[in-house]
Amino acid sequence: MASEEKQHGSGSVEPGDTSQRVGMEVIRERGGDPEEIREKLIDAIGAEFTTYYYYTNLRTHLAGNEDYKEITEDARLEDRAHFELVMPRVYELDGMIPNDIRDFADRASCPDANLPEDPTPENILEVLLEAERCAIRTWSEVCDMTRECDPRTYDMAQRILQEEMDHEAWFIELLSMERDGEVNPAGHFVRGEPGDAPYSKNNPFNESA
Repeated sequence: MASEEKQHGSGSVEPGDTSQRVGMEVIRERGGDPEEIREKLIDAIGAEFTTYYYYTNLRTHLAGNEDYKEITEDARLEDRAHFELVMPRVYELDGMIPNDIRDFADRASCPDANLPEDPTPENILEVLLEAERCAIRTWSEVCDMTRECDPRTYDMAQRILQEEMDHEAWFIELLSMERDGEVNPAGHFVRGEPGDAPYSKNNPFNESA
């Protein structure tokens, strides 16, 4: 059978045309807006990237609370993994991350997770918890935007969302005990390695990358 007779052998993008992307056109054909999705993703990974930075600082101020530091390290590295998972998708959708990191930080969809003025473990855990809750709201919105039109982005978003929900449960458990003396289990096992990101981690780069 000749290629032109194949159902998906051709479409709205002319053969050899590099100015358009079938990967974006099929989103439009299914009722989605690839440009809107792309911009939402830039905002979302801006939050993941800045959270990775802020968590680095928060973690250092949990000295003496090694169990808190260990959990924060998992969340910190997994937020970086979320950035690295989704960043290529921005380019697939014909975009780019901001050239100026200040612009990138300003676009982040969540508030800065600053070190509190009184950096007690309780106050730091509250900052961590609220940062995770913002991430859950963000990726839930991305799931809603893409569920019916963009299976690739949806798959990424729902994988990240699962880990963000893990993180929320971890910090609820820690804050409940630290602040209220209450047992409020997260019900999760430790990761195999720090920042294991069981749902979202990219394949490791090979030596030539």
